[in-house]
Amino acid sequence: MNTPLNGEPLLKTYIAEFHVHTVVSPCADVMMIPPLIVQEAIAKGINLLAITDHNTAVNVWAVQQAAQDTGLVVLPGMELQTSEEVHLLCLFDTLAQLEAWQTIVKAKLPPLENNIEFFGEQFVVDETGEFIRRESQLLLTSADITLAEAVSAVAQLGGLTIPAHVNRTAFSLIANLGFVPADVPFDALEISRHLTLDSACQKFPQLKKYPLIQSGDVHYLTDFLGANICQLAAPTIAELKLAFRNQQGRSLKVIEIDY
Repeated sequence: MNTPLNGEPLLKTYIAEFHVHTVVSPCADVMMIPPLIVQEAIAKGINLLAITDHNTAVNVWAVQQAAQDTGLVVLPGMELQTSEEVHLLCLFDTLAQLEAWQTIVKAKLPPLENNIEFFGEQFVVDETGEFIRRESQLLLTSADITLAEAVSAVAQLGGLTIPAHVNRTAFSLIANLGFVPADVPFDALEISRHLTLDSACQKFPQLKKYPLIQSGDVHYLTDFLGANICQLAAPTIAELKLAFRNQQGRSLKVIEIDY
């Protein structure tokens, strides 16, 4: 971490997309392969993204490899579906942390095979997008982990948690619980791309108490939003937590994208 003469860290601007799927998510487009994800993110000016497939981490490494030497930072992540059927973004610094989380989640998923005709394909690919195998375990289902358990476990592993698209009518905190539980220490909440933060807070006043991000929930290459402008000393979980709370000079600004 570079510091000027006054000892304060130098901050860099990161345009971030925190919710990106690959072809292992059965709801994602077949074009969501590592090289095209990297290419499209860079074209949109994004230099920080998180790969967050449904209940799995198998394609994260491939996207990280595809992003090598491009200037694009790829955080390891997952979109967990909790026992309450709430989608929760879980982000980490390292693949080792994510793999430890994957071990926990995999043990809590029901032993069901994916029905390709009903749910769609679940492709594991390499950094070029070449097919490796199909993920046979059903991913579009709930793990036997509550929200509170997941947030605690991710924190213990050094990660952060963000309930996804909280304003949506399915798989969200507000739709499924009716409220944001005050006793669960989320690091931020995610608003979907379909309304502004101001309109979301007007509709759901309880959101005003939390740091808010906005993501494209990228299932198609055209979904990249890049609305989160972060000032960070480094693209790490610790720095993001500071930015979400606008502490120690780090900051998060969500800009309105014309879509």
